[in-house]
Amino acid sequence: MGSKKIFAVGLSYKQASLSVRESFSLSLESSKALLNHAKKIGISELLINSTCNRTELYGLTEKSNDLIRLLCEFSKGEINTFNRVGYSLEGKKAINHIFRVGSGLESQILGDFEIIGQLKKSFYYSKKLNMANGFLERMINTVIQASKRVKTETGISSGATSVSFAAVQYILKNVKNISKKNILLYGAGKIGKNTCKNLIKHTKNDHIVLINRTKERAEKIAGKFKVKVKPHNELGTEIRKADVLIVATGAEHPTINKNLIKCTSPLLVIDLSLPRNVVPEISEINHVSLIHVDELSKITDETLVKRRKHLNKAEEIINEVTSDFNKWLNHRKYAPFLNAIKTHLEKPASGLEEAASKFTGQVASYLKDNPENASHTMDLLIDLFELELEENVKA
Repeated sequence: MGSKKIFAVGLSYKQASLSVRESFSLSLESSKALLNHAKKIGISELLINSTCNRTELYGLTEKSNDLIRLLCEFSKGEINTFNRVGYSLEGKKAINHIFRVGSGLESQILGDFEIIGQLKKSFYYSKKLNMANGFLERMINTVIQASKRVKTETGISSGATSVSFAAVQYILKNVKNISKKNILLYGAGKIGKNTCKNLIKHTKNDHIVLINRTKERAEKIAGKFKVKVKPHNELGTEIRKADVLIVATGAEHPTINKNLIKCTSPLLVIDLSLPRNVVPEISEINHVSLIHVDELSKITDETLVKRRKHLNKAEEIINEVTSDFNKWLNHRKYAPFLNAIKTHLEKPASGLEEAASKFTGQVASYLKDNPENASHTMDLLIDLFELELEENVKA
């Protein structure tokens, strides 16, 4: 890596409010632009992790400020705000953090394993732009392995708690006779798909409506789950029929405003998007209750209490895997030196004797020019090549 180091910079739900996280969020388009610009300014490897919980950059560079500037330049976030609530981790601390994030230990809902899918997707985009090579590829593959071990060897993923599950859990606790209510799900991305799956499983509701901008994607999900797909132009009509509206779109600007909401009976609106896709003002409308992802994440139940009991075991696994990765990293730094020796020894020579003579001559020349290092150098070569020396004949 030369003088470059691994850095993890970003901000999360722990210090940054929802509105602050919104300003630092990165869309797919701005992520691609950021990666392309990073390549131009000499950053060799970079991965973006932008979710509803956090926005982070993991990259190889000389200074963390390189990454912080990129984050602020390609989002709506400001450097002063980052300095107040953001963080910058370097080297082993950065690596440990990335492994914890990928294994669900830093999620707003402990053990939320949707994060590993998001990391895989982010890696795919970096790889496609040639911004994830030997180091990041090895790291993300190892993070995936760590995540699998945490999931299979501990009970931290028991109860399938995630943002999408928390939404369904909230609905079950706050809406009576949910199996008979009209549920509208708007958005068919990863979170929308998981929400759909949890709705079917836990509400026993057989008339859920799904709407997405791209109808084909909605129909693909409908093929797996028993939901009704309606065209996007019927969104307003379906909202008026709904008792529960779940919004899980990936739009950069609000898609649900006050004009779309016309209700005479209670309507629960749950916004799982970041940036928020539902304008906050709809909560001013009579009969409307608006819940966002941060409020859902505060829900604690017996499942989460049980999960915390497995935290120590999960951390042991993370420590073990990061230790192995750091050993690989230490060995990797010798690669340029070893390759240089290999190239040097493979330089054309007429035969083995000439190559040996050439090497011996270079060692002799070094010993002659550097007498202060001669003893140490000879001891090193004796150990390295397991040499047996003839006794010196004294005159």
